[in-house]
Amino acid sequence: MKPSIITIIPARYASTRFPGKPLADMLGKPMIQRVAERASSTGSRVVVATDDQRIYDCVQSFGAEAVMTSPEHRSGTDRCIEAYELVGRGEEIMLNLQGDEPFIQPEQIEALISAFDRAETQIATLAEAFAPDTPDIALCDPNVVKLVRGDLGQALYFSRSLVPHQRGRSEQLCQHHTYYKHIGLYAFRTNILPELKALPASPLELAESLEQLRWLAAGYRIAVEQTALSTIGIDTPDDMERACQYLRELERTRSDR
Repeated sequence: MKPSIITIIPARYASTRFPGKPLADMLGKPMIQRVAERASSTGSRVVVATDDQRIYDCVQSFGAEAVMTSPEHRSGTDRCIEAYELVGRGEEIMLNLQGDEPFIQPEQIEALISAFDRAETQIATLAEAFAPDTPDIALCDPNVVKLVRGDLGQALYFSRSLVPHQRGRSEQLCQHHTYYKHIGLYAFRTNILPELKALPASPLELAESLEQLRWLAAGYRIAVEQTALSTIGIDTPDDMERACQYLRELERTRSDR
C-alpha cells in the first residue's frame, strides 16, 4: 500500500534576490499557481504555507488550499512543519516542494517517494547530474546548489561552492568528474518532524544558508534519488525571464502539434 502524502509549498513574499517572487507573473498566472498545479498533478493533497496575506489571498483566488504561518521561520521546512501541525490529517509523508520550482515533473516526485520503499529512509531529496559540457561558470554559480553523494545513495554534503575540488584542474571540470545539482524538493516521514523542529541552526547551515546541512550535522541520513529530467529553479528576475521564454516555447510546440 502506498503511503499517504501531503505536499506543502512554502511561499514567502520577502526575498533578497527577488521580492514578491511567488506572485510574479508567468504568462498570465502567478508562479505559485503554476507550482501548485504541478504538485496537484500527482494526486496528493497540496497546501501552500505562507506568512503573507497577499500570497494567501492569491492562492485562495485560484481555488487551492492555503494556511497562514509564522513570519519567524528560519527555513522553508520549518514553515512546512508548522503547516503540517496546523492542517495535517495524519499523512505519513510530507513533501516540501519549493515555491520557485514551476517545472517540477510528476516523474521526479514519484522518484522521490520511491525512496520510502526502504524502511530506513527518513528524509529524501533529488539530484541531477550536470552534463559533461556544462560551462565552468555555470557549475560554479553559488545560486546552484551542488551535492556530494555516497556509494549507497546518501548525501554527504551540500554546498553553494564547487565540491569536490579537483586538485590540479581548473577548467572543463564536468568532463573529468560527475557533479550533481540539488533539486529543491524534499520528503520526510512525518513522525520525525517534531525532532527536526527542535534542532538548532548549525554552523554549517549558517555558513552556506542551506537548511539541509542542519539535518546532516545532527546525524540524519538524507537519501538522494537521481533524476535525468531537468528543472528550472527561479531565484532572480533574470531566471524568471528565461523561465517565461522556456514556457513560451513549450506552448508554441504544443500548439503546432
